[in-house]
Amino acid sequence: MKCDVLILAGLWNSGPDHWQSHWQGRYPKWTKAEHRDWNCPERDEWVAELDAAIAACKGAPILVAHSLGCMLVAHWAASGSPLRVAGAFLVAPSDVEAPSYPVPVNGFAPIPLAPLPFPSLVVASTDDPYVSNERAEAFASGWGSRLVKIGDAGHINGESGHGPWPEGERLLEEFCDAIGHEQR
Repeated sequence: MKCDVLILAGLWNSGPDHWQSHWQGRYPKWTKAEHRDWNCPERDEWVAELDAAIAACKGAPILVAHSLGCMLVAHWAASGSPLRVAGAFLVAPSDVEAPSYPVPVNGFAPIPLAPLPFPSLVVASTDDPYVSNERAEAFASGWGSRLVKIGDAGHINGESGHGPWPEGERLLEEFCDAIGHEQR
């Protein structure tokens, strides 16, 4: 796959068994937006870091986000940044407004539910411990995203058996093709 990608990990970063880490290993030209504090991220700081990472890209990238990274995308889109992205591939968006969310939300609530100003795809599991089916549907609807449910897949991470995750890679490739993202 040759689309320009900016990887956005979620809370606690993506470990070596996470699909984001596997994909970045397969596609070394893809970049990952870094963050100062993966364990207790603060929204405004992380939005500014994402803005800087997008600015450093050669063109408008596809954002490939997982978990809290999906909420980061929604907050960045609401920030009014003049920068552009080609689209967002949003996997397992975590519900920071749920009482079960594992850390302080540090500005991530309330979750922006305005339509994203770029194409987006939400990939959700039907048994994700960090987001209910109803909330995943509400996120996709509010953001104007296409929603793909992949069945019982947990939080779609290394712990749930989604290491290399070839099915997800195919979904990303189809998304890039569907939005006409220039293949490089």
